[in-house]
Amino acid sequence: MRWRGVPLDVLLAASGVALDLLTTAHAGDTDVLPAEANIPMALLVGLPMGFVRHRPVLVTLYLAAMLATTDQLGSFTSNTAQILLCVALGVAGYLASARATALAVVAAIVATAFNIADPGIALTGNTWMYSVLLPVFPAVLGGYLRSSAERLDERDVTPDALLAAGGVAITVLSTWTSWHSGAQPVWVVGLLAVVGGLSLGVARRLPGLVFLLQGVLLVSADAYLNQAVNTCVILTLIAIGVFAMRVVSWAWTVAAYLTGCLLTAIAVVGDDTSITGFRVGVLMTLVATPIAIGRYLGMRRAAAASERLRAEEAARAAVAQVRADQLAERERIARDVHDIVAHHVGAMVLRASAARYTAPDGPVADALNDIRETGHQVLQDLRDLLDLLRDPERQPDLLANPADVVRESAERMAAAGLVVDLDLDPATDQTPLIARASAARIVQEGLTNVLKHAGPGTRVRVSVTPSQEGLAVEVRNGRPPTAIERLPSSGRGLAGMRERVRTLGGTLSAGPDGEGGWLLAVHLPTRLTPGSAA
Repeated sequence: MRWRGVPLDVLLAASGVALDLLTTAHAGDTDVLPAEANIPMALLVGLPMGFVRHRPVLVTLYLAAMLATTDQLGSFTSNTAQILLCVALGVAGYLASARATALAVVAAIVATAFNIADPGIALTGNTWMYSVLLPVFPAVLGGYLRSSAERLDERDVTPDALLAAGGVAITVLSTWTSWHSGAQPVWVVGLLAVVGGLSLGVARRLPGLVFLLQGVLLVSADAYLNQAVNTCVILTLIAIGVFAMRVVSWAWTVAAYLTGCLLTAIAVVGDDTSITGFRVGVLMTLVATPIAIGRYLGMRRAAAASERLRAEEAARAAVAQVRADQLAERERIARDVHDIVAHHVGAMVLRASAARYTAPDGPVADALNDIRETGHQVLQDLRDLLDLLRDPERQPDLLANPADVVRESAERMAAAGLVVDLDLDPATDQTPLIARASAARIVQEGLTNVLKHAGPGTRVRVSVTPSQEGLAVEVRNGRPPTAIERLPSSGRGLAGMRERVRTLGGTLSAGPDGEGGWLLAVHLPTRLTPGSAA
């Protein structure tokens, strides 16, 4: 489960309401508000925390207004409003801009000053110092966390949310009954309890800072609020364990251990406590236990990260090996194709060139010239295709100008005996290159099929025009003039065209036109459809 979205907002709102109910329930009634107003006041001050992640500045301004209002009414809800105001300021510093956070801080300073000053007593310099430092500290801490939160690579905040929730539960539930028994105001003690628990939520990302904060809270509790000392010891031990998990250096771990022993001794050893070897051993073992757990979890985490890295390296190596095998197979196929096809086509070109000198003029000479030029073009196309086969990342410029390819194909087929009418719309040059290149190849294959199956003398109309949503290609031939001897065909020409068109997300239809001829109609989209290949 990931702590995000609406469940987290509901949890924050419920926590705010519960905090106020715990605070006011132990405080008793006031002269201004009856006991029945506790629940409505708790809802008013707590529910806005459900929006603090989305509108932290607005929630802060609202809580500042609630703080001033409840203070004037004499309601104990002002203690809750002061605590939640500092929490909202920390969220604003983390999420909002510096200018918006500054506005929220100013409002919080004014509201805090009204809350600290007693009625009828002027604000002193000491009061203003507390009023300024109290709102500024969480806002600055939130901004600091925003700039350093990426130190931990893990993006899942579930462990952080659990640590924060557990910390708040420990501090509030174990100390709330004694918040009114000390010399400090209730909101001061409650705020320290909430901040101390919430700080565990960032312990994995800022282990040193949280350990230092817990140590300060422990010393403060030992001096001013003895009822909370045991709770602070628990939080300090948790912070030491997280520190040991996140810090690899043994020197820093030993330093944290010694500091933890000192802090624990300050908290548990009183003036009338007798110091024995057994008690010292228990204390040192108590501090060593979270460090041992933290080091173990840290080593497990490092081992898991190392294993994940090895798995990723192995996967990359496997992919590289597969690619190397594919390239080797492509190279072998390219070599075989070159040796077989290029040999025969080259021999055909040489024989056509030699025969050209025996018949310098006439239709035979024109046919031999066409065979020779076609053979040279076939060899060039074959070399480009083989280069592509050897290196798939390379994109050879087979169709530098598709319009020229269409005209050249029409001229070549006309020289071979077809009567070609070409309608090539100039606006076609404005369509994407991939559509124009595919159209040129389709025209080539379509004219070749007409020559094969209808023979010389057949009239063919070729049309390439842009449509509203693509490029339209038509190759329409009339009835063959005479019976012909069909040329050899592989049967793959039409299937290849269909696959090319399908790859681009277009449509192809081919069949008799009802007048004794044949119609090839293709529509190529100018934009690839979501299911088409790029």
